[in-house]
Amino acid sequence: MEETAYKDTYNAVNERRCVFEKTINSRRSTCSRSRRFHLADREGIACTSEEGQATCGECLDCMRTNARFALHQTHAPHGPLPHAREIKVQTGGMLGLQALVYPERADETNVIDIIDIIHQALQDYQAFESFPYDVINQSIVKFEGRPKRP
Repeated sequence: MEETAYKDTYNAVNERRCVFEKTINSRRSTCSRSRRFHLADREGIACTSEEGQATCGECLDCMRTNARFALHQTHAPHGPLPHAREIKVQTGGMLGLQALVYPERADETNVIDIIDIIHQALQDYQAFESFPYDVINQSIVKFEGRPKRP
């Protein structure tokens, strides 16, 4: 399948793309509002909640912005980062947030229910801007993605 045709079909099939699709597809995270689907030989993630997608999008944008120093960037990102950095922010950031709101999960290597963690964090900190990004950024820096294939 030609890549352009694949992307057009993907966008037609997936009306509400999950903003944490990369970390969920890497099997490092789950979300109770996500739905997997298969298109050609690939797998996609859809969000089943319009409100959830907006909440996750705002959370991820704040994580990207606050992770600039941790990622050695001089400018604010506008949209998704390159793949490896995006995985670091999505997975590392959510692992850090999970450890903050559920201390009993601090040693987990996978994120359990992204939307639940975000809602709990909003309850604890009232706003995305109030999250302790110094602690979250430590998790982003520490997170190691899958090693490159030889």
